[in-house]
Amino acid sequence: MITTLLMIATILFLALQLEEKLRVPSPLGLILLSFIAHYVFKQVPVLTGDTEHFAALVIFLLPVLLISDSLELKVADLKEHAWSLLHLAVVSIILSVLTALAISDWLFGEYELSTAAVIVLFAMVLATDPVSVVSIFSKFELPHRLKILAEGESLLNDATALIAFVFVGLYALGGNEISTAYVLGISAEVILGSVAVGMLVGFLGLMLMKSTHNRFAEMMVLLIAGYGAFEIAEHFYVFLNLLGGHSHLHLSGILAVIFAVITVNHVMMQAVEKEDQRIHDDEAALQSMNQSTPAGLFGSTLGRLRATLAERDRHLRTKEDIQLLALVANTILFIAMAEMIDLKLLWQYKTEILVMFLATTVIRGAMMGLFAAVANRTTKMVDISLRWWSVLTFAGIKGGLSIVMITMIPADYPHLEMFKAVVIGVIMLSTFLYSGALLLIIGRNKEVFRTEKLAEGAHH
Repeated sequence: MITTLLMIATILFLALQLEEKLRVPSPLGLILLSFIAHYVFKQVPVLTGDTEHFAALVIFLLPVLLISDSLELKVADLKEHAWSLLHLAVVSIILSVLTALAISDWLFGEYELSTAAVIVLFAMVLATDPVSVVSIFSKFELPHRLKILAEGESLLNDATALIAFVFVGLYALGGNEISTAYVLGISAEVILGSVAVGMLVGFLGLMLMKSTHNRFAEMMVLLIAGYGAFEIAEHFYVFLNLLGGHSHLHLSGILAVIFAVITVNHVMMQAVEKEDQRIHDDEAALQSMNQSTPAGLFGSTLGRLRATLAERDRHLRTKEDIQLLALVANTILFIAMAEMIDLKLLWQYKTEILVMFLATTVIRGAMMGLFAAVANRTTKMVDISLRWWSVLTFAGIKGGLSIVMITMIPADYPHLEMFKAVVIGVIMLSTFLYSGALLLIIGRNKEVFRTEKLAEGAHH
């Protein structure tokens, strides 16, 4: 265990050094170093050796990653960009699946995949990884609205992809018939139920938050709210059965975590804004004081200023603590991924992997182009330039959630081995190639992006 801890700490340290010195995004550095460590130190204790254990590890660590990323979303941004995020995270996923169904025979005709199998396969590679996107964006000055679109889509489309995978793809793969009424009904149940559970748990978290002034306790409240919302949503059928419902319905843990954290964070950030205003007022009051000002008034104003600063810093440092925890969790995930990947299997299905990677890249580019066309024709959405389109297209980096989906496919499914190789291969290719493309695009246009950010002014 100590050797494993040393390995995790060393890989994380080196990845952060690469990020600081060479501007290599931490997810890219982590996965490179993890592979090097795995193949150089064969005797190092493994974290996991197969997809089942890896999936359990992802499920354990996924909520903390979602908590960290959800802390970047603000209610005001969600309201302002609601139509854009709805299109990116829902409409684009639906249209991508329909496109996949239309071209599946051309792509994988030799496998004779059923409609359900195509939905299962493509849903797994449509889920994106917000950790990688946030990490890359943090290195540059980008327009706030572009960051919200890319990061918000990366978070929210995971829930849509998971709904398509579980409640449509796997449901049909089990021999059940799907209809438009079924898809609309189950989607509404899952989305509304998950949001309701998340907000309810979030409000309970706020009650706990108000009872403490300790930043470590605040961090625990965020973890309790996030993990609690995830667990309740994923096992919602248990509550229904206790009430005599005899149901197998479970909700989206991802959506529940996002809205639980947004609820808690919204109130926290409101407190920070009030504290910022109070600090501004106290600073102005101190500046206006002169030698004739009573010492008691000066002391009380200065004391109030110090207390407010401490309160604001506590909230902001809580977010930093969560981000550090998420960084460690991400390191563990990449090390585990390096241990479970079978390079021989990937080489065996190299053609299928390349076909899927190219197909999903073209489909995503087309979906982002459609979004740009719609957005540029309405005042309710942000205008999308060619630069923004390219960033949104390559922000579709895949992650660990896709591997979790693999473990949910029945073990006796005949194409499971091919699906496993394709999904892992696409994750690897997107991590390296999409990250490289983003770095190149943003790097070449950094002055333009900086100007656009400044032009947003005080609005953000």
